[in-house]
Amino acid sequence: MIRISVLCSLLMINAVLPQSALADRLKDLASVAGVRSNPLVGYGIVVGLSGTGDGNSGLTLQSLESMISRLGLSVDAADLNAKNAAAVMVTAELTPFLKTGQTLDVTVSTVGQSKSLKGGTLLMTPLMGADGEVYAIAQGNLVVGGLGVEGADGSSLTVNIPTVGRVPRGAMVERMVETPFLDTEFLVLNLHRGDFSTASLVAEEINKTFGGGVALPLDATSIRVRAPVDPGQRVSFMGLLENVDVTPDAPAAKVVINSRTGTIVIGGNVRVTPAAVTHGSLTVQVTEDQNVSQGATVVAGNGATVVAPGAPVVTPDTQIEASQDPARAFVFDPGVSLSSLVDAINAVGATPSDLVAILEALREAGALRAELVVI
Repeated sequence: MIRISVLCSLLMINAVLPQSALADRLKDLASVAGVRSNPLVGYGIVVGLSGTGDGNSGLTLQSLESMISRLGLSVDAADLNAKNAAAVMVTAELTPFLKTGQTLDVTVSTVGQSKSLKGGTLLMTPLMGADGEVYAIAQGNLVVGGLGVEGADGSSLTVNIPTVGRVPRGAMVERMVETPFLDTEFLVLNLHRGDFSTASLVAEEINKTFGGGVALPLDATSIRVRAPVDPGQRVSFMGLLENVDVTPDAPAAKVVINSRTGTIVIGGNVRVTPAAVTHGSLTVQVTEDQNVSQGATVVAGNGATVVAPGAPVVTPDTQIEASQDPARAFVFDPGVSLSSLVDAINAVGATPSDLVAILEALREAGALRAELVVI
C-alpha cells in the first residue's frame, strides 16, 4: 500500500505546482512523420573464438565453405571444424539522415551451439532492410560483457549473456534512406499518446509562436504544420518548433494493475460515485497430526495369558480452526477524489489482491469513473 500512497502524494504535489512547471517541450510530446529509424539485419560468421564455437554444426560448416570458396579456394565442409567459429545474426538501427560513409553500432547474437563470443571477430556481413536491399556492411572485433565457464565434470558458471556482443561503430552505411522532410509542403507531427485536447493545444501554441494558420490539428494524433518554402530554413524552423512549450491536457481516468507484481497505479482524475464497500477476510487453518501407539498381541492357553508386542498403530488427528476478521465498511461520497480513495483503502489494511477485488467490484457496480486496465 506504500506505493499507492506515494503516488497519491506526488499527484497532490503536482496539483499545486504552477502551470508553467508542467509544460513540456514539443520534441518530448511528438515526432515528425517520416523521420524514423529503420531496422537492419544480416547473417554472418564470427571467427577467432577460443574453442567456444559451434563445433560440427552443419549450418556453420556450410557457411564457412561458402565464404572460403568466394575467396578463390576449394574446400570440403567435411574437412572443416567450427569449434573456433560461430554463425550469428547481426542487427542494427539505421537512424534517420545517416549518410553514406557514416558508421553505426551493431549487435551480434549466436544462432547455433556457440557458448561464448568473447574474443571473436565478425567477418564482413551485409545488412539488409525490410525491402531486401543492402544498406550497410558490418565487420570488426566484438565487445562481449558476459562470461561463460564450463568444467570437465559438467559444472558451469555463466555471468550475464556471453552469446551476445556488440561492435561499436562496426557497420558503414552504403545507402541512405530518403525522407520526405525536404520535399513536402507540410510537416506532420505525431503525438506519442493520442489525445484530441492535447492535439488542439499543440496547434494553438504553434500558432501563437509562428502566426495564425501555421498549424492545424488533423485528428487526435496528428498536427499538420506549414513548413518554410526554402529547404535551407527547415532545420532552423524545426529547432524552434521542437522547443515550443505545450501543457498537455490531463489524461483519461485510468486504474492500471500489474497482475504479476501487484503494482497498482491510480490516475489523478479517477473519481468514485456514492458507494459503500465492506471488506473482511476468512482464514481457515487445517493441522494434520499422527498419534502412534504400541500394538499388542494377546495369546491365551493352558490357563496362561501371554502379551506380545505388536505392530505400531497410527491414528490420524486432524484439527480445523476457522477465524474471520470483522468486516470493515467505508462509504464514498459523491465525486470523491484520488486521495480520499487511497486513504479509505489504506485504512482497512487491504492487500494488493484485496484492492484489485475492491476496484473490480466498484467498476461492476458502476461507481468507479475510470477505465480498469490489467497488464
